[in-house]
Amino acid sequence: MSLEHPELRRPDGSPLRILAVDDEPMLTDLLAMALRMEGWEVRTAGSGLEALQVAREFEPDALVLDVMMPDLDGMGVLRRLRESGNTVPVVFLTAKDAVSDRIAGLTAGGDDYVTKPFSLEEVIARLRAVIRRSGQVRTDDEQAILRVADLSLNEDSHEVVRDGEEIELTATEFELLRYLMRNERRVLSKPQILDRVWSYDFGGKSSVVELYISYLRKKIDAGRTPLLHTVRGVGYMIKAPQ
Repeated sequence: MSLEHPELRRPDGSPLRILAVDDEPMLTDLLAMALRMEGWEVRTAGSGLEALQVAREFEPDALVLDVMMPDLDGMGVLRRLRESGNTVPVVFLTAKDAVSDRIAGLTAGGDDYVTKPFSLEEVIARLRAVIRRSGQVRTDDEQAILRVADLSLNEDSHEVVRDGEEIELTATEFELLRYLMRNERRVLSKPQILDRVWSYDFGGKSSVVELYISYLRKKIDAGRTPLLHTVRGVGYMIKAPQ
């Protein structure tokens, strides 16, 4: 896979710093694991007041911030940050149907939101987008384009093209393909794929992975040299032909 910009880094070349804030330890642990896999430095906080303290010490490049928390909610955290002159990008985590939370969060100065339950890939994509928009990172190109052989995927516009032909994918198919392409030549197990592409509390059967791999094969590989491969008993991978 080639990526048409270097990995996102701070202007001095050091790893990005992300602060993940949620009062569910399991959720912050999952987020921290996924963000560290991006090569980013991660700190977590379990409450609004703790988040403010960590933000002062850690000076993060972006926050993933839950709206509903004890002692001080996400809106209160954001308000205090902005009042102190801190313009760090913030991606809110909101309840599935809390439209008022989303509107309030964006109005208060939040940069984006993700609704629970979410996929880890979606959170990372939203973070990348708000960090690039902030202009506080070192990057040569504002567009992130993944490539494997003659297949390209634009992370910003969600356009997928193979051999000059645009391919229409559903949101889940897109997230699955993105995860595979960002791990070219690496075998990914069904549990790994479920954790990253489906919602963190999906709890579904691994057979859904087989189903969506078959959907992708029909759209990406049909009538062409296969890029998607099954490694029996292990998982799936994408790789360019030898």
